[in-house]
Amino acid sequence: MTVIGLTGHQAMPAAASAFAEHELRRLLADQRHLLGVSSLAAGSDQIFARLVLQAGGALHAVIPSRGYEQTFGPEDLARYRELSSAAAETTVLDFDEPGEPAYHAAGLYVVDHCDLLAAVWDGQPARGLGGTGDIVRRARDVGRPVTVIWPEGVRRN
Repeated sequence: MTVIGLTGHQAMPAAASAFAEHELRRLLADQRHLLGVSSLAAGSDQIFARLVLQAGGALHAVIPSRGYEQTFGPEDLARYRELSSAAAETTVLDFDEPGEPAYHAAGLYVVDHCDLLAAVWDGQPARGLGGTGDIVRRARDVGRPVTVIWPEGVRRN
């Protein structure tokens, strides 16, 4: 089984979202017996999780905290609930409330439980503890292969 984890930005320009969807679809297309590991956050995590399921893979949802649902707007919450109900496995981390420590722990969990980390990342430093840049650095520090997905010349807001 191939286990691919995802870290990535939540808010992205439309060009970055479209590029990420295209490249993630290509990455997942050739995988047999696929398991995707994701925190199901808005943005790139939800794109990835949907594509894993469309590719016939299984989904392992890593929920950063018990109060995680309160972080979503209505549309993202509906997608989160749909994806989490489709997950073959769910791990809820031992944090009562969402926040940077919980997000960081979830990112580290993803790194520790994947064979390859896909990073929808603009290459910039994390904007808070547990941001994409932190998780990519951790993956590289432990020797986990990282595939960075970001369109050249596109800047994040």
